Amino acid sequence: MNLIVDAGNSFIKLAVFNKNEIIKSQTLNYKIAINQIKETLQDYPIEYSIIASTKQEQPQLLQLLEKKSKLHVLSHKSQFPFKNNYKTPSTLGLDRLALVTAAVNEFPQKNSLIIDAGTCVTYDFIDRTKVYHGGAISPGLHMRFKAMHTFTDKLPLLTIKELNKNLIGNTTETSMQVGALIGLVNEIDGFINDYLSDYEDLTVILTGGDHQILSTRLKNSIFATSNFLVKGLNFILEYNKNT
Repeated sequence: MNLIVDAGNSFIKLAVFNKNEIIKSQTLNYKIAINQIKETLQDYPIEYSIIASTKQEQPQLLQLLEKKSKLHVLSHKSQFPFKNNYKTPSTLGLDRLALVTAAVNEFPQKNSLIIDAGTCVTYDFIDRTKVYHGGAISPGLHMRFKAMHTFTDKLPLLTIKELNKNLIGNTTETSMQVGALIGLVNEIDGFINDYLSDYEDLTVILTGGDHQILSTRLKNSIFATSNFLVKGLNFILEYNKNT
């Protein structure tokens, strides 16, 4: 079995795979992550593991995984099943590489646009010949709320849980909610429409922590999924086992 560890900005996502099937999936706070991962290593016959981290190195976590499994630390030197045309590959986020890998695996020979709606919203495009071209990065919902609060004197700090479903806000709070949410929805639909003008057979994948909030409001047809990144990491692990 494979253990997948995605150490993000705020949380650690943990997944156990038996070949291509997810057996267990958790989102963990950093404070309890080590103990939870220890329990997982005890409960499942983990042979291989992979970690992708957007934060600083986690020495205690790395030592644990190295001791209990054959560990692959994802880096830009890892092997990937596509050609990378990004001009600064060493600056490309490891999470974006994993998402592109998942698209290659799940939608082979397709032009794919992967949209990851998290702290930031990332857009990544790979064509049907497995050439990755790049994409875009913009502020996510929480970042938009935080920016309005931080750079003004009177606007409150809102949370995503307070989202207003109406198009017109009739208070300062609901106006902020509508501006952030509908602004992001229109941005995403706009990106999709621009790509569709060049690639009619485009497959669009929406994932990330806010994908459920956004998916029901988008006008374009998409595949919405919550485990796309860990699937990509599992495929990378399999791809690198013999290299």
